[in-house]
Amino acid sequence: MNFTVKDILALEVAPALGCTEPTAIALGAAAAASLLPSKRDPDTINLWLDPNLFKNGLAVAIPGTGGKSGLDLAAAIGALAGDAALGMEVLMPITDGDVLRAAQFVEKGKVKIHLMENHRGLFVKTVIQSDNEEVVSQIEVLHDNITILMQNGQTITDHPFYKKEGTHKKGNATDLEKALKEISMDEILELMATLDDADLEFIEKGIEMNVALAQHGLTHACGLQVGSTLKRLEQKGLVNRDMIHDARVLTAAAGDARMSGARLPAMSSAGSGNHGLTAILPVKAVADHLAISRNDLCRAVGLSHIVTACIKAHTGRLAAICACSVAAGAGAAAAIAWLLKGATEEIGAAVENIIEDLAGVICDGAKNSCALKLDTAAGTAVQAALFAVNGLNVKMTDGIVGESPEKTIRNIGILSSQGMVETDRVILKIMLDKILANHPK
Repeated sequence: MNFTVKDILALEVAPALGCTEPTAIALGAAAAASLLPSKRDPDTINLWLDPNLFKNGLAVAIPGTGGKSGLDLAAAIGALAGDAALGMEVLMPITDGDVLRAAQFVEKGKVKIHLMENHRGLFVKTVIQSDNEEVVSQIEVLHDNITILMQNGQTITDHPFYKKEGTHKKGNATDLEKALKEISMDEILELMATLDDADLEFIEKGIEMNVALAQHGLTHACGLQVGSTLKRLEQKGLVNRDMIHDARVLTAAAGDARMSGARLPAMSSAGSGNHGLTAILPVKAVADHLAISRNDLCRAVGLSHIVTACIKAHTGRLAAICACSVAAGAGAAAAIAWLLKGATEEIGAAVENIIEDLAGVICDGAKNSCALKLDTAAGTAVQAALFAVNGLNVKMTDGIVGESPEKTIRNIGILSSQGMVETDRVILKIMLDKILANHPK
């Protein structure tokens, strides 16, 4: 291995305020707008977006807006009031007045969105015009990876946003993904064993961050209210409380809060806040049931992040498949199997069990009902681990399951990156047709 666990945590795990797709749009707009002369507002904003980012940002609430959504609104808020120095927390400083001003900007038709139908991979290009000024930003590969900044046709390479988030990080991410595609389950567990005190402290902050989102979702009437509804079913005696139920409640409640635009950051995993919720919270729920120590919980969550990153390296950053289910869910399953004292083979079996179970779950964009998918992924992750440590392991004769966990992960990558390309196009067409039907021009 030519990378360390710190490389994975640095590139794949970070706080993010709101859904990472509209946040990436806001970040790109804020970075471009920062190049304008002081106190000059944009006249127009043009966005070029890849299909998956377009799909995921279309209907999800933008944090701090009272539940408002829209790709154009995300760009307008970012350009008018975002702070690009905050990275994926770019919208933390916005006020109600900023939201109103951005909404009026959008209503005047000043934001144009261009869908790059055939582009593969994460891509956001923002072009802002203001009087005779034109400023440009471009984000690729990672949601916060600004690879181009331009002012009036001149490329800027000495800007702090570019230096910090630019081509060096893009190269690191690409190299890391290539290496993660070749890693074995034994090597993953070896990496996990190298987590030091600083890593554990960082992981613990992520756990606390995502638990806070779950508590917000349970306390307030957020989103679809999947988590709080599960809690009410328990209180009515209609379902029993166990570690599977608690994992579902905690993860879904956090999804309710995040997808409805709660102004609380999530600790993301593999570039997604919802991945972070799924990779962390089921593990936390099981650890609470088993009275696991703080260090072992943090080590287990570290394992979850590593497995999630490995699977995402195969499936792609954004795809037709719900990676909360098959990537972060598999990460959580592996971590829970480890907490249950599973051997290497049983940890691998947990990964195979959940992939075989949830491989067909589609991603139809980010929105409130993602909490349902997080609920399913969390419960299935615990079940997959319990099955694995009690002798149940799907066989290579079954469907896309390979002769090892590593080959099963490669197969889900092939399914996602090759087999579901047309599925992705159809999902997006259905979503766009629905919008046109409800808002004909």
